[in-house]
Amino acid sequence: MAALTGGSEEPAVRVLIVDDEALMRAGLRLMVDGTDGIAVVGEASDGAGAVAQVAALDPDVVLMDVRMPGTDGLEAVRELRAAGSRARVIVLTAFDTDDYLLEALRGGAVSFLLKESPPETVVTAIHDAARGRPVFSPGVLSRLVALAAANGGAGGGAAEAADPDPAGPPGYVTSREWEVGRLVAEGRTNAEIAEELGLSVATVKTHLGNLYAKLHVTNRVQLAIRVLEHTARAPGGPPPG
Repeated sequence: MAALTGGSEEPAVRVLIVDDEALMRAGLRLMVDGTDGIAVVGEASDGAGAVAQVAALDPDVVLMDVRMPGTDGLEAVRELRAAGSRARVIVLTAFDTDDYLLEALRGGAVSFLLKESPPETVVTAIHDAARGRPVFSPGVLSRLVALAAANGGAGGGAAEAADPDPAGPPGYVTSREWEVGRLVAEGRTNAEIAEELGLSVATVKTHLGNLYAKLHVTNRVQLAIRVLEHTARAPGGPPPG
């Protein structure tokens, strides 16, 4: 399928809207379709429909509700990740709970927004997601650290649990890779990480690829969660938010 074009020479960001409420879908379409190079290419009313529409339409970004009948948004996120979908998911929900937040990001979503977010925030999040730049909110990260600490870093994996020094990197991660991971958790871009560590951007990308493979994650948000969970177990407590 030929790429749609926005108001410039760059292809438009192709968006799928998923929500069980027709009025909400209509409102989101009105909010973002045709705005700043965004094109809504389809809609779905539940998670199963979302998975089918992603396969049929190959959108760049999915705006995904959480609570829907049948297959909910969180299950749909996991199914898209398991299927190897390239679409980046923004969870857009009215329910701001730690359980939803952590499960959505663990499942593969790149951003977590409330439905009360202003239009400009949603538009910016769509462009950030399409460019591989997950939205890092200090408030979100601090909540993730607190949750990880409260659960004793549950879900980190047997290899991490066996690490003798949780203040340092896991035993299977190099010190330099861990430095890169810590800066990702602070919301730094590849260019900013390269400048701070005196590396080339290409080298930073290599370290990121190694971290993704070693920590079994697929994006920067998941990487940040793993780094924060590990650090939350250190004797000094969570890192600065």
